[in-house]
Amino acid sequence: MSFSMPLFEVADIIRIHREELQKDGKLNAHQKKVFTNISKCRTKDLGYHIDLCDQESCGHMQVSYNSCRDRHCPKCNGIKREKWIVHREEDLLPVKYFHTVFTIPETLNRLFIKHPVVMYNLLFSSVWQTVKKFGFDPKHLGAKTGMICILHTWGQNLAFHPHIHCIIPGGGLTKPGKWKNTRGDGKYLYPVKALNKVFRGIFSDGLIDLDSKGIICLVQKFVPNRKYLHPFYKKKWVVFAKLPMYNAKQVINYIGRYTHRIAISNHRLKSFKDGKVTFSWFNYKTSKTGEMELSAFEFLRRFSMHILPSGFMKIRHYGILSSRNKAGSLKTAREMLEVEPPESKKHLSWQQLFELCNGHSPSRCPICKKGTMVRVKSFAPKIRGSPELPVPAHPGTTMK
Repeated sequence: MSFSMPLFEVADIIRIHREELQKDGKLNAHQKKVFTNISKCRTKDLGYHIDLCDQESCGHMQVSYNSCRDRHCPKCNGIKREKWIVHREEDLLPVKYFHTVFTIPETLNRLFIKHPVVMYNLLFSSVWQTVKKFGFDPKHLGAKTGMICILHTWGQNLAFHPHIHCIIPGGGLTKPGKWKNTRGDGKYLYPVKALNKVFRGIFSDGLIDLDSKGIICLVQKFVPNRKYLHPFYKKKWVVFAKLPMYNAKQVINYIGRYTHRIAISNHRLKSFKDGKVTFSWFNYKTSKTGEMELSAFEFLRRFSMHILPSGFMKIRHYGILSSRNKAGSLKTAREMLEVEPPESKKHLSWQQLFELCNGHSPSRCPICKKGTMVRVKSFAPKIRGSPELPVPAHPGTTMK
């Protein structure tokens, strides 16, 4: 597996233009911390170490800079994603899986920006209540189902667009503990139009409850017993359902694309000069790819909107896939489906995961391909008082 270095990085834009946002009061304390982490990622400010190939005939020396490990960093989510994917392989069942996306109208964006934790939690709970309601309904399934939910807050143009991706198994457990598959071989798990209406109703009930408790303040109140008169009901509530996935490997790879994704990757950046940022994007309305240019200020402002609150869980598991129920539910389901559980890989270290995904050890010498890179010296992060030392100017630089 080969990787190409991006021409530009989000970190470069942050280092040069973050002060503009701070002076304008656009960043809170947590966003400032995230910006700092990203800007220092894989630089000498976070420390570094020197590795030497143990083959005398090679003697290759390499300087490696430490990562910030921030979940919003474009350079720090690769091994986290692979680790999550490997662990989720243990939860797979030999059934169809459905990918469903729940979105909200743009008119609610103001509430999400002002009350992120409350509104994101409401979105999660509303999605699960909707799926659970259809699952228990004998007309659709008549069993307890489960799902994996992943929160995204952005569109391809970096605009604020909260939505939740759901991966739902095509079946569930009945009260007697029997596995029940979805009805027929339909393309979709549940009727999409019906999902729209139920999701809108449950979410609206949650808004009414939060408003009545004074947690949020709706500019226009709901009329009791006449929710349909509220402007929110006139907006488009979209539940998008994709075709089912039958292959377990396909399910895992598909989920992995969404789990640790951030608002924009460094590889999408095409140009950064004269205070302007150009990046590639896909327009879903026209189904065409193109490039968008924004001022560096606007680019960072949009990027900052997608920094989640500290400690907020963006990936959640529900029903038979929740942490509380998963062990027992999956054991029962496998017994009914007559399949053996996959081999556990939770004991694997990150080095073993790297080798499993890339086909070689991370400590293998990149030059001779035979030797092992041995650490000969480490330097503490600059903030801990490490001395200024002559080191390569750019992360990844090697010397022999």
